[in-house]
Amino acid sequence: MSISKSIIGRREWASLPEFGLKNVKVKIDTGAYSSSIHASLIEENHGVLYVVFLDSNHPDFQNIPYSFKDFRIKKVKSSNGIVQERYFIKTIILLGSRKIKTEFSLTQRKGMRYPILIGRRLLNKRFVIDTSLKYTLNQNS
Repeated sequence: MSISKSIIGRREWASLPEFGLKNVKVKIDTGAYSSSIHASLIEENHGVLYVVFLDSNHPDFQNIPYSFKDFRIKKVKSSNGIVQERYFIKTIILLGSRKIKTEFSLTQRKGMRYPILIGRRLLNKRFVIDTSLKYTLNQNS
């Protein structure tokens, strides 16, 4: 049995319920394999990763440090061709009516319009992207 694919636009709404983030504007990035989220603090201390999501420029910024014991480090080539080591965590994202457990790389995207990028790994077999559209999915309450 195959799951039907939803049509989404190049910009959408998403929520990360485990971190209290609702209706964050996200950029659909078919050029990226993995998804990423902006974090203003990313520190590892004695095998525990501490993360503060977003920053004071974002209306949903809470300045709450979350801790992760389950994370990994991987080398990622950014859009400008520079290879960086990044931390990856797993969490749930809500895109419209879809609840998806996925992995995000943590990066500092300060000054970027969209604090979350959604890459192909999450999109594959779930969504079809129509680049002429924006915000086709309902906001999550």
